[in-house]
Amino acid sequence: MNMCMMTTYGGSSSVHKKLPSFAEPIPNVTVAAGREVTLTCVVENLGSFKVAWIHTNRHMLISMHDNLITTNPRYGIAHNGHRTWQLHIREVEEADKGEYMCQVNTNPMKKIMGYLHVVVPPRIDDENTSSDVEVRENSDVSLRCRATGTPEPDIKWRREDDALILLSGKKGVPSYQGDRLNMSKVTRLHMGPYLCIASNGVQPSVSKRILLKVDFAPMMWQPNQLVGAPLGTDITLECNLETHPRGMTFWEREDGTMLISNTKYDSLVLETGPYRLLLRLTIRNLKPDDFGVYKNSSPNILHGRILKRATSKKALGNYL
Repeated sequence: MNMCMMTTYGGSSSVHKKLPSFAEPIPNVTVAAGREVTLTCVVENLGSFKVAWIHTNRHMLISMHDNLITTNPRYGIAHNGHRTWQLHIREVEEADKGEYMCQVNTNPMKKIMGYLHVVVPPRIDDENTSSDVEVRENSDVSLRCRATGTPEPDIKWRREDDALILLSGKKGVPSYQGDRLNMSKVTRLHMGPYLCIASNGVQPSVSKRILLKVDFAPMMWQPNQLVGAPLGTDITLECNLETHPRGMTFWEREDGTMLISNTKYDSLVLETGPYRLLLRLTIRNLKPDDFGVYKNSSPNILHGRILKRATSKKALGNYL
């Protein structure tokens, strides 16, 4: 009697059949969070064996042959015939990173691995990053900036107006690298917005604007102490002021009479810098009783009231 003997492996006959094998490795893939990625497993001679996808880091069975096991709606599977098997992941999250196994249920099991790297754009960690800072002149200041992301972001500082960053004394640099920006004995020259910029090669880079305010006593000066103009004309007095915080400014006569804008006077305050003001008083249609001393007053919470004489020119003929 003639007999034929055969042994089965996972439902497939060993007679005249080759066991499955992987035609090529699964390439390692790098993808940015939020994007879509596809992992491909190519199997030769699959026969009646089945292919499974497993996320080994999370010990998660994703699919078994044509059946999607996971309930995560971002995962999907597809295959071209019984040779090319693909795992699709939409809106990739950082938790999706790690090792993925393509497995065939032979006995013993056959498997091949591919690694998914997930890069994450930087994000400013607001809880551990400085907010706006206000200090007195000659204080020491430390601005802190922290960011998350994969790979770990680098932190760079620069001033919003592209002025030099004054680290110590008058030494200035266009930018500074590091998560802490330390400045000693700050002055009004340090005042202004600073940008903390986080980047890790994954777009987009992000930044946070931190405003440094430096409080100091007011300082006044005039381009002209003495001015004159013919009777019946208009004249403008000017006074320069540096101050922070900014208080109320006003003009007054020598007897303390406060001058407000009306048909006779026009008081104007122009900002010429972060802490600089140009104060102007226009006196219209000069008359003899307009001659005398005009003063500008600028109260400041740090140093009380600062007075500056704008002119002390006495009447001379028809001129102020």
